[in-house]
Order: sequence, then structure tokens, then C-alpha cells
Amino acid sequence: GYCVNRRSNDVPRATFTPRELAELTIGFYKRNYIEGLFLSSAVIGTPDYTMERMIEALRILRQEYHFNGYIHMKGIPGTDQALLNELGRYVDRVSVNIELPSEKSLRLLAPQKTRNAILAPMKFFKESIEEHREEKKHFKKAPSFVPAGQTTQLIVGASGESDRQILLLTQGLYRKASLKRVYYSAYVPVMKGKNLPALRRPPLSRENRLYQADWLLRFYHFQAEEILTPEEPDFDEELDPKCTWALRHRELFPVEINRASYEMILRVPGIGVKSALRIVKLRRYGNLSFEDVRRVGIVMKRARYFMTVNGRYYGGISLDSQQLRSRLISRTAVREVREMSLFDTQS
Repeated sequence: GYCVNRRSNDVPRATFTPRELAELTIGFYKRNYIEGLFLSSAVIGTPDYTMERMIEALRILRQEYHFNGYIHMKGIPGTDQALLNELGRYVDRVSVNIELPSEKSLRLLAPQKTRNAILAPMKFFKESIEEHREEKKHFKKAPSFVPAGQTTQLIVGASGESDRQILLLTQGLYRKASLKRVYYSAYVPVMKGKNLPALRRPPLSRENRLYQADWLLRFYHFQAEEILTPEEPDFDEELDPKCTWALRHRELFPVEINRASYEMILRVPGIGVKSALRIVKLRRYGNLSFEDVRRVGIVMKRARYFMTVNGRYYGGISLDSQQLRSRLISRTAVREVREMSLFDTQS
């Protein structure tokens, strides 16, 4: 319901033939205009017919024009598995967009889609990718199958789910479908409808916080259940998710940087994966000083409130201080995210 190209919208339609699309792509590629192709389509007739046309375009590119560039193709829910299997031999990456975070939202805004129709191709690609990887271990010349894995996209703000619901879904998709990435796209209020929210601008800050929380899931050993709770199911848009979590768990801080585990150092706001690894490595040669810690590349304006170095606290104010939250807020970052909106008429 939020898409300008939805099938109920009475606008002129156009399409490429597979040959036209292949020739256009290879022409741009030879001129160094592009390095790869992202291919998507509306459904023309049936999912299978549409997928056959898309696969034919890829076959021409790969086999006739010997195109070796990157290809990412959007899978169409409801496509026969035989076509999905053929598709996997031509593409580097595939995505099947789940679009909305719940079955209820799909019924409301995208009734032509169902949860099962979306998850079925995800499951097929996951199992097929794993099978081909095992085959590659035994036969070096075995054909590749979606070597860059699969992704999906979620629209944020078009329906009423909380940030916690979205993050729990993301975590489930990473675990069950072995996705490489989940992409979040802020709902853009360009269409009107009785089931659409009345927003002035896209929720870009919320989209940004979800990306940051997604990073915590994939690289910082966090669980979705601990980042957001049923009592506090949404992000503080003025604080990054790691700072929000730390403020909600002040009893765990400050941590002593010379004794804390790698996992706990990762949870200190302002310390990233590389910095945490450097700290653990340098500690093997002796206790680190405050200057040593500063030089490893951490964001000291946040980290200093949540750590001690050789027993000394450098935060200046107590962790229980009401001023701590205001000191952690990045006004510049919030303003920059909001300024990205094309619909903000304020200066």
C-alpha cells in the first residue's frame, strides 16, 4: 500500500525484454559506468513467468556476453523451486524481501504476499547454499551457487510494530535463514491510504538505530532480548543502542579495562571490535595506562563514563548522575540524520 508502483496504482507500465536488459547492462559495463547489476521486477502475469524472463536475461549476460561482474537479483515469492535453483547458478547474491515485520501487517498493506510464500524461498536458498558449500569442499570445480549469500529488507514505520519486534525478527532470520544482511528502509510517506500512518517525514533516526542494533547482534555478541525489553520496546532516538543498553544496566559498570573479559569490553560504549581486540592483545605485555587506552582508537567521550584504568575513574561524574544521558547525546548525529529527509521544510 505504500509503494508508488503498487499494482492498484493506475500508471503506465514498461518493461525490458531479456535481450534488451542484457545489452543495456553489458554496454554500461564496457564503458565502466557500472561494476554490477541489481535486478528486480514487478510480477508480470505470474511469479514463474517473471522469473523465467529475469533468468533469461542473466543467461544471456553470463553465457553469451561472458559478463563476470557482480549480480544481485530479487527473488519473487511463489516461484517454483526449479527456477530458484537455476537462478542460483547465475547470481552472486539473492534477496527475498520480507517487507513488513508481521503477518498482520502483510495482510493490511501487502495482502498479495504471505509469510510462508516469503520464507519458503529463503529456506530453499539457505539449504541449497549449504549443500553447494559442502560439495565445493570435495569437488573444486563444482559450480557456485549464490556465493555471496542472501539478504532481505524490512520497511520501518509503515506498520505498528515496535523496534523490539523488528529486532527479534531480524535475529530469527539470521539464525534460521543464515542471512548475510537485513536491510532497513524508512517508510516514505508519499502515498495516502486508510491503512497508512500519517507521518510528516520518514523515520530516518529509527532506521539508523536499527542498523546500529543490527551491528550489535552480528558483531558484539548481543541478543535482541537484552537490547530491548517488553517494558522498553523502542529505541531512544537520541542515543545509540549501545549507550541505551549501558544506561539501563549501570550496575555492570564501570569495568576495569585491564581485567575485564573481551566480551565485557565490547559492551563498553565507544569501544569497537578492533579496539577491544587491540586492548586484549596489548594487555599481554603489562597493564595499560589511560594514554595507552586512548591510543587504541576508542571514542573516549563515551567510553570514559563506563570504565576504569588501573582502578581510576575518568568520567568526572557518577554513573548514577542524571546528567550522564545528556552528556552522551550526540546532537550533531541526530541533526545529520534528520537533515537527510527530503520532506523536512524546516531550516
